Amino acid sequence: MASLLFNRSSPLLSTSLHIRAGIKALLPPSILSPSSHFRTFTSSPIPHTNTNPSPKTSTQNPTMAPSTAFLDALKARRSIYALSKSSPIADAAIQEIVSQAILHTPSSFNSQSTRAILLVKGEHDKLWDIAKEVLKGIVPADQYAATEARLSGFQAGYGTVLFFTSRSAVQKMQDAFAIYADRFPGWALQSNGMTQLAVWTALELEGLGANLQHYNPLIDQKVQAAWGVDEDWELNAQLVFGKPEGAAGEKAFQPIEERLKVFGA
Repeated sequence: MASLLFNRSSPLLSTSLHIRAGIKALLPPSILSPSSHFRTFTSSPIPHTNTNPSPKTSTQNPTMAPSTAFLDALKARRSIYALSKSSPIADAAIQEIVSQAILHTPSSFNSQSTRAILLVKGEHDKLWDIAKEVLKGIVPADQYAATEARLSGFQAGYGTVLFFTSRSAVQKMQDAFAIYADRFPGWALQSNGMTQLAVWTALELEGLGANLQHYNPLIDQKVQAAWGVDEDWELNAQLVFGKPEGAAGEKAFQPIEERLKVFGA
């Protein structure tokens, strides 16, 4: 069956992917520390000099920091809406990406609350047929044509990753650490969002385009019925992907000086 179901205990495929290191890459530790001294930060390549080069790294650019490739991948990840029904990598490779992202994305207190379903080909089409059916009963008739066209654009892709949060995993943490009970739902969403970013970025590295949608909770019940999803799994987002057939739109940035402050450096 084209639908591939994942949770924390799913067996992993042995597919060897060159993007695995990108998924597991870690950012350098924060340098923030209390101080009355402040300076602003401007975006620029991170300087780095390898003072102890080895034969394996001697051919690398000595001014490139180890984190540069990871940050470049983050920059390359964009929302791509023009997608087609093909993939430059095998379904098994896509499954491996989702598996590794779920396994290695951090979660509060190691709660491991993120769940996912991978839908490709016909199962992906079924999802967006469900969305059309649900939205047709909600959207005014004179506005539905535009809604259907938008949904057909998502359906034109190759696959969708559905991201969920396990309610019971969150509740378990709330019961065990009552002092933080009101915080765990938000922390679970943070972990879920990090997993979404990891999968999205890895798919982009493999030549796939993607965009993130949120038709939950409108489609929740029909998704549960179509794929036998446990009611414990709360749907958070739908990551649509496929072969890019168009470029991302222009992206504007607020000045980084308005968004980042650095003390003590």
